[in-house]
Amino acid sequence: MLHGSGGEPEHGLAVLRPQAATAGVLVLAPASRAYTWDVLVDGFGPDVTRLDAALAWVFERYPVDAHHLALGGFSDGASYALTLGLANGDLFSHVLAMSPGFVVQTPRRGRPEVFVSHGRDDEVLPIDACSRRLVPALRHSGQPVDYLEFDGGHEVPWHIARAALSSLLR
Repeated sequence: MLHGSGGEPEHGLAVLRPQAATAGVLVLAPASRAYTWDVLVDGFGPDVTRLDAALAWVFERYPVDAHHLALGGFSDGASYALTLGLANGDLFSHVLAMSPGFVVQTPRRGRPEVFVSHGRDDEVLPIDACSRRLVPALRHSGQPVDYLEFDGGHEVPWHIARAALSSLLR
């Protein structure tokens, strides 16, 4: 789970912690090198390297179900998760994007299942300019997307976190 701009790993972890613990799901919450993820600052680079290293560390120590491996995030972390998850759909079976702003167009591999949620009253990343444009574009490209809008702002309510985790565990 990737944190939003200006966030910390704990913010990414907190999104799914209660539901993940109950479901027996391991959640990795890495930190971006800068205030946000590298693609937003100066292109892909150090954060991708750090994510690769973190995943390698987890794969060496835990049994990982390749059919249920998600890259997820909130806000800028959701945008980064969408970008990397779609580009690496041969690795990630699922992408969980809560309140994303955009996706960087990159060559895509595989076809991960995508979950997107967004608050109708989001003033940080307004839904009309973000998810209501992203989701139709993803669907138009043939990408399956499970999309939930909710009453609320720039946040991840517990029922949305539960829905995101449920989409991973199907």
